[in-house]
Amino acid sequence: MKKRRVHHILYPICVALLVLGCSGGSNDARNGRNQLIPALEAVQARHGSLPLIERLSGAVRARNQVEIFAEINAIVKKVHVQNGDEVDQGQPLISLRDKEFQERLNQARAAHQIAEAQARQADAKLKEIEAELRRTRALGEKGLTSEAELETIETQAVSAQADVALAKARVEQALATVAEREEVLSQTVIRAPVAGVIGNRNAEIGMTVGPGTRLVTLGQLDSVRVEIILTDRMLSYIEAGQRTEIRAAHIPSGIMSAYLSRISPFLHPVTHSTEAEIDMANPGHYLKSGMFVTVDIYYGESEQATLIPLSALYENPLTGGTGVYVCRDSLNRIPVEPSDVGKTSNLTEPLPFEFVPIDVIAKGRMSAGISGVEPGDWVVTIGQDLFGGESGQAKVRPVDWAWVEHLQNLQRENLLQEIRKKQRAAGSDSTGPGI
Repeated sequence: MKKRRVHHILYPICVALLVLGCSGGSNDARNGRNQLIPALEAVQARHGSLPLIERLSGAVRARNQVEIFAEINAIVKKVHVQNGDEVDQGQPLISLRDKEFQERLNQARAAHQIAEAQARQADAKLKEIEAELRRTRALGEKGLTSEAELETIETQAVSAQADVALAKARVEQALATVAEREEVLSQTVIRAPVAGVIGNRNAEIGMTVGPGTRLVTLGQLDSVRVEIILTDRMLSYIEAGQRTEIRAAHIPSGIMSAYLSRISPFLHPVTHSTEAEIDMANPGHYLKSGMFVTVDIYYGESEQATLIPLSALYENPLTGGTGVYVCRDSLNRIPVEPSDVGKTSNLTEPLPFEFVPIDVIAKGRMSAGISGVEPGDWVVTIGQDLFGGESGQAKVRPVDWAWVEHLQNLQRENLLQEIRKKQRAAGSDSTGPGI
């Protein structure tokens, strides 16, 4: 679809080039020359500054992204979710076979009941001995029992107290065992720790899993985190809070804006780099965890200079120098209306153009800051190699910046190759027999 759309946009330009090439060839033939008058596009240079951009690669990570592992060794009994499912916090994800763990819990509960019975028995024995001790002491006060008998009863009371303490400790131990077995049993149902989306499902019914087995990945895609790496050099001009643009083919608009959220203050001792993070909303879930994206960080502006589109830059094949083709004639008198997709403007009469060497001060994503050309000069953006020299004449279609940027976004280089091919074909036809 995109290719058809692009052809539809530039088809009038191609036709204009071919028609002008043929008609120009006929006129020149009558003048005794074999030269075509090319048709070009030109835009007016302007004054301003370029945003300074650092372009980096980033990796997308879902918010609260976590890999979920089994905590016990068991066999998968049921899988409740599939990749892409949205789950709530606490929702069951995977059930493991729990028969063995249920039996162990039952054994622990039985042992707890035995321990409690033994504790009650020890407590009753202690009460019995304490009553006997009180009677013996009463008889001793009346001189009706011996000192040795009293000491024996006291020793039995101390022993009974120790038995009660031991029995209570066994009850506590049994209770801890029951709690532990209940916890293990609960681990046979693996639940979502947070709400999110399921991915990387690696669990199937019947497989044996353990603490080292990753079962699923869970994360929240409503908002994501883009992680990038900064070198120590970048830390001198990049800081948290700066505007960023995230670019990916999966984003309908192609670009999403956000701000640099944080930068780790600890650099790697070998690479001398650190990690920075961008927290951003992700409507439509277009950004997926693990996806690589292009991140542009805007950290300032260049000095003021003449600005031209990147497509206007041309490397002269004769000298190897970089420059632009400039028209200094009456093109400024022609009004330029805002260009719409598929809309074409009228072409001018042939106007003189000359190649002007320039120095590139700074380059942005869509334009360059240069010296050597004044703001207001008209520079060629399409068809520079049709001149074949330091100067020449061409019919011009004046366009605005929005149109040029639109073409640059549609991979202008491939489209120009197609236009040049048709122009060459038109040139061959105009110089054939009968012209």
